[in-house]
Amino acid sequence: MTAPGFRESAADPGPLRAARALRRGAQSVSTVMAYVAGWNYVLCAAFITFDVLARSLFGFSSAATVEVTSYMLAAGISWSLAHTLAMRAHIRVDVLVNRMPLRLRAALHLFSIALLVVFAGFVAWAGWTVLDESLLFDAHDNSALHVPMWIPQGLWLVGLVAFLVMAVTLLAESALALADGRLAEVEALLSSRSVDDETEEALEAVAMAHDANPEEKPA
Repeated sequence: MTAPGFRESAADPGPLRAARALRRGAQSVSTVMAYVAGWNYVLCAAFITFDVLARSLFGFSSAATVEVTSYMLAAGISWSLAHTLAMRAHIRVDVLVNRMPLRLRAALHLFSIALLVVFAGFVAWAGWTVLDESLLFDAHDNSALHVPMWIPQGLWLVGLVAFLVMAVTLLAESALALADGRLAEVEALLSSRSVDDETEEALEAVAMAHDANPEEKPA
């Protein structure tokens, strides 16, 4: 998949096609990670429900509900960051940017993704230093399960690294597209989602629901 609304051509520059391929690969991995993150939240809710019912009805619990669910929530967030970036779903304040000429918008989009790469790199580095320290001291939490801290911290780091990789691939593709004068392609890659994008996604969801239940008539 190329940028929304654009088709890949054999006439495109080689570096740009390579950057697209890298971005597509990172995006595919991020989609799988987002599904895992979603099911992680389902399991988190099921675990909390079981723990509450077990405590009320049978008089026992895991004695680590807060710790375990905190780890699960944090892992779910970090594992969904890359997919959220790929789908242009992060919240952005772009009132002024959208009123600027396309060339200036494209340059600002590139600047913003470059800053995001710096931020994601710093966060991933910080995550690694925390994990490295936990491994060095064989750190465990103070819950009844005595969970080794490298397990949740390692999961968080995987998500943060995936976020960094997604940001780097977007930066590379958009920089090459901008250098080739493909301003609209940079806009499609990095701009925030428009009303048309949201409407199209809603219509696709309705169509998928109808295909899943063809006998169900609309109200």
